[in-house]
Amino acid sequence: MTRVMILLTVASSVVLFTRAPAGEKTKPTVLNAGELKVFNLTNDERKKKELRPLVLSPFLSKLARAHSANMAKQMKMEHKLDDKTPFDRLRDAGYKFAAASENIGMGDEDATIEMIMEAWMASPAHRANILQTEFTEIGVGIARDQKGLIYYTQLFGRPQK
Repeated sequence: MTRVMILLTVASSVVLFTRAPAGEKTKPTVLNAGELKVFNLTNDERKKKELRPLVLSPFLSKLARAHSANMAKQMKMEHKLDDKTPFDRLRDAGYKFAAASENIGMGDEDATIEMIMEAWMASPAHRANILQTEFTEIGVGIARDQKGLIYYTQLFGRPQK
């Protein structure tokens, strides 16, 4: 039996913070095939609603991948790990955002990425993040734990101007 789990988002609302000095540059992140598929399926959903596609952010992908890896390491699917929310992780990394949110999911080895996307799209809060017009960019991360469970993170953002 295939197992797919998703967890409700931390927040779908816009969060504002003061602007900080220009930050550090990031190295390009190369997505693996699964992460690229999540990115493409996300933009496919946006296209169905005639929304602008999200731009792939190497910076957000690095953070999303790190969160998926941390969930896999701790073997738990949570937005808040090590007493840090997605917003804490974004601020700690120096990402100055005007809007941000996160979707996470988990599946066993038989769960397909399409099944994860279907679960997110069936959830009003996750769907709202995917279709949120306030977001302009996305990061995607996938990691596997020692038992073979796969953890998914979509990190949405709009940087401050």
